[in-house]
Amino acid sequence: MKDGRIPFSMSLTRRGALKGAAALGVGLAAPAGFVRRGFAADKPTLVTSIRSLSNPYHAAWKQGAETYAKSVGLELVTLVTEGDSEKGLADIRAILAKTGGNMVLNLDPNDSADATPIVEACAAAKVYVMSQWNKPADLHPWDHNPYYTAFVTFDGERYGGETAEALVKSIGGKGGIVALGGIISNTVAIARKAGLDKVVAAHPDVKLLDFQVADWQSTKAYDVVAAWLTRFGDEIKGIWAANDDMAVGALEALRAEGLAGKVPVTGIDGIKAAVEGVKSGEFAATVSSDPYWQGSMGLAIPYAASLGKFDPAKEPKEHREFYGQGIVVTKDNVEAFYKSNIESEPKIDYGDLWGRVTGQVRPG
Repeated sequence: MKDGRIPFSMSLTRRGALKGAAALGVGLAAPAGFVRRGFAADKPTLVTSIRSLSNPYHAAWKQGAETYAKSVGLELVTLVTEGDSEKGLADIRAILAKTGGNMVLNLDPNDSADATPIVEACAAAKVYVMSQWNKPADLHPWDHNPYYTAFVTFDGERYGGETAEALVKSIGGKGGIVALGGIISNTVAIARKAGLDKVVAAHPDVKLLDFQVADWQSTKAYDVVAAWLTRFGDEIKGIWAANDDMAVGALEALRAEGLAGKVPVTGIDGIKAAVEGVKSGEFAATVSSDPYWQGSMGLAIPYAASLGKFDPAKEPKEHREFYGQGIVVTKDNVEAFYKSNIESEPKIDYGDLWGRVTGQVRPG
């Protein structure tokens, strides 16, 4: 197992009383909004917690989770926070109680602070959990061995900077740009903004006219950009967004003014609309973290640990807190990316646990 591959056929084409759960106030109510047939007594339930199914990124995440669950013959429960941390905590509290801890969790917490009480409750309940994107800097998987299996994120500063560079290039290296940020306390949003700031500082002929948060949401981004177009007019030469959903909202605001394709937009997530925008010339760039992979491998890794296929405590730290592999999509590679990731279902080898590790997360 030195190469991180698990020798079981999972390659496809596409705790008693909860000591730590007391922090969550574990109750018996089922989470609102999910329907199930009844938990199997001898099989764990796979659980994924995400922000919103109206976001195409998380819809692809759920698709990956569903395909993986089917491959191992287990039931999947999808919890949706709708951007509400209290709801996210309550739903996980309920599913821990409902399953009696017989579950595996793939967690995308609504906010950084949410990860700590959830991980502590899972560890106390002997539930294997993998979290993604967001956690406090002082929360580490190795402090909760073996149950906090791993944390994966993507280098926000790097990819925020690379999309900013693509935007600057698309406007000829000079002019005014505006920028849309994610949730203000979200560590990924902060890192992506830092990447943008570095690029702007390196290009004296580029001016950041304004930066506003739109909470990752398309509708909020539309309203912000519509106001910017009134305020700045043709001073706006490009729009940077910290995710694709906001970038799509920005594009629609531009379209309403007849500016789609004239004012380039960038985003991050690699959703279909953004990739098609790159193809059409309306987007300068997006970045794919492959949410299908995140939804499937975010379950495959902790489930493998729960089966004893590997011991998380014996893995190097770069397998416990790591950066995943992102792909910057521009006009240069968009056709190939579209064929392999949009037109066809991504191919995931569920036995290759660490194949997309690109390094240990930097202290921050």
